[in-house]
Amino acid sequence: MGGAYPIRIQSMATVSTMDTDAAVAQAIRMIDAGAEYVRFTAQGAREAHNLGKIRHILREKGYQTPLVADIHFNPKAADIAAEHVEKVRINPGNYVDKAKSFKQLDYTDGEYAAEIQKIRKRFIPFLERCRTYRTAVRIGVNHGSLSDRIMSRYGDTPEGMVESCMEFLRICKEVEFEDVVISIKSSNTVLMVRTVRLLVQTMQAEGMNYPLHLGVTEAGDDEDGRIKSAVGTGSLLVDGIGDTIRVSLSEPPENEIPVARKIVEYACGREDDASSVNVPGKFCEINKTSPYPLQRGTECTYPPPEGAGGGLIRNISNLLQTNHPVVISDRRNGDFTIDLLNQPDYLYIGSETHNLCDISIPVLIDFDHWENQPNTFPYFPAGTSKLMTQISQIIADNKSKNLRESIQSASSACQKFLELTNSDLDDDMLEILRKDPTITIVLKAEPTNCIQETRLFIHRLKDAGCDAPVILRCDYQESDKENMQIKAAIDFGSLLIDGIGNGLFLCNTETEPCLTDRTMFSILQATRARISKTEYISCPGCGRTLFNLQTTVARVKKATSHLKGLKIGIMGCIVNGPGEMADADYGYVGAGRGHISLYKGKICVKENIPEDEAVEQLVALIKANDDWK
Repeated sequence: MGGAYPIRIQSMATVSTMDTDAAVAQAIRMIDAGAEYVRFTAQGAREAHNLGKIRHILREKGYQTPLVADIHFNPKAADIAAEHVEKVRINPGNYVDKAKSFKQLDYTDGEYAAEIQKIRKRFIPFLERCRTYRTAVRIGVNHGSLSDRIMSRYGDTPEGMVESCMEFLRICKEVEFEDVVISIKSSNTVLMVRTVRLLVQTMQAEGMNYPLHLGVTEAGDDEDGRIKSAVGTGSLLVDGIGDTIRVSLSEPPENEIPVARKIVEYACGREDDASSVNVPGKFCEINKTSPYPLQRGTECTYPPPEGAGGGLIRNISNLLQTNHPVVISDRRNGDFTIDLLNQPDYLYIGSETHNLCDISIPVLIDFDHWENQPNTFPYFPAGTSKLMTQISQIIADNKSKNLRESIQSASSACQKFLELTNSDLDDDMLEILRKDPTITIVLKAEPTNCIQETRLFIHRLKDAGCDAPVILRCDYQESDKENMQIKAAIDFGSLLIDGIGNGLFLCNTETEPCLTDRTMFSILQATRARISKTEYISCPGCGRTLFNLQTTVARVKKATSHLKGLKIGIMGCIVNGPGEMADADYGYVGAGRGHISLYKGKICVKENIPEDEAVEQLVALIKANDDWK
C-alpha cells in the first residue's frame, strides 16, 4: 500500500480467533467479497499462535490475502503474532501503558521522559523482531483509548491523538524501520478528519510520509453507519489523504466491503481539482490539510459548539429563528408526505401549481410563479439570476408591468432564494449580495466537482466581505438508495466538516422525498452540524465481543430511537468502550459472557448486569437522569 498503489479495502473478523474453522470461513467470505487485508484480534499468546494455523489453512485453500493481528494490552502477543501474519497492529494507548483510568494525573518533564523511555525499551525489540520476519506494523491510535499520560498533558484532543502516534513514529524513524502504516480514528467524524489532517501536517513538518489507514470507529449500522463512514473517510480521500480504508459497521464484516469500495470509487473518481474549475478573477488556493474549518466570520475553535453548523453567519429566515443548518426538500413531484422525525424546514415546489392551504411548512416557489402568498418565498432558479442585475433596467424601461410588480414584491420580501453557480458570481452579483440582506444563496454545483467549486465560491464570498448564507445543492440521478446516500454524504459531508454550508438541498428524482430528507438529516447529524435524533456509537464487533452485537443494537434502538439528541454507545468489550463513550451520554458495554455494564458518560454506574435485563436497566438509567424526552 501507499505511493501509487491502489487504495486497499480491508475488514476485521468478528468470530473468536480460537475458533479456527469459523475464522477461516469468515475470512474466506470477506476475501470473496473483495477484502484485500483481513484482521483478527489476538488478546493473548494462544490467539497469536492460532493465527499461524488460520493462515496456513487459508494458504492451503489458495487464499494469499495478508492477515493482520490486532493487539491491545499485550506486547507479548504482538511479539508472537509477528511470526505468523503479514502485519501487526498495536495501540499506542495501551501497548505499554496500563488501561485508561480517566484519572487526572500530573507528569513532570522528567517523569514524562521516563515514560517515553519505557516505550522505547519495549517497542524497539518488537520492531527488530518484525524486521526479522518482514512483518509490517500498524500504529493504530483510537480516540477511545488514549493513555492517562497523553490525557494528562494534551487532554482528549486532536493534538493528544497526534502526539500519541508521533511518539511511536519517531522511534520507528530513529531505528529506520519503514514498513509502517498509521491509523488515527474516532467515532466523531469531525474530530477524526481534523486529527488526520493535523497528523499529515505534523508528519510533513518532521520529514515523515507514512501510509494512512482511514476509518470511522463505531459507525453503527444500516443507513447511519454508511453515511457516517462516507462522511469521515470520503472527506479525506477527496483531498488525496488515505491509502487503505475500513468501514466499521455493526453488521457481518463482508457487508463492509462493497460499501468501502463505493466510497473509494466515488471519492477518488471525481474531477475535483482547481484546473477543472473555470472561476473568473482571483483563485484562492485551499490548504487541503488544514485541520480546522473555514468558519466564515467566526473565530476558529475546537470543539465547535454542538449544533453550530457550517459557519452560520445569520439566521436563514425570520420564521425559523434557528442557528443550525436548514433542510430544503424537493417536492416538485407533488408528494407532500412528511416524515415527522425528519421534517424539512422548506419545501421547494418549483413552477408547479399545488394547493398549499394544508401545508404549514414554508414553501419556495419559482420566481415567475410566485404571488407573495403567506408562508411562501420566491426562488430564482439557475439561469434567472441575471434578473437580479437587470431589475433597475426593467423597471426603468417599463417593459412588463406584471414583471415589474413581481420584482418589486420580491425585492421587498423578507427572504428570497437565489440559485447561483460559480460562473454567476461576478462583481455585479457580489455587490447585490453585499447590499441585500434578504438573499439566501442556493449554490448549485455538479456532483463530480462540487467540493472544489464550493470551496472556491466560499473563498470568493469571504474575500469580498459577503456574509450571505449559502445553501448547498446537488442533484443526483440514483435509483439505488445506498449509492445516493454515499455520494451525498461525501459531497455534503466534506463541505460541512470544512465549516461550509448553512443548509442542504439534496435532489434525487429517482427516490421518494422522505428518503432524501432523512439522508440530509443523517448527514447533518454525522457532521455534528445539527443533532435531530439519537446517535448510536456501536462497534462492528470482533473476537473480543461478549454478546450478539447485531441483535443487541436492534434491541437498544427499538427501546430508545424515538429520543432526540442523545448519544448511546454500544460496545462489545472494554478495550475502546469507555473511551469512545467519552463522547456519548450513555454506554452499554460487554463486561463478561452474558453480562453488561452501564455507563453514564465516562462513569460506570452499574456493573455485571445480566444481559436479558440490560436494555430495561439502560432505559431506567436514562429516565432517572431526566433524559427520556
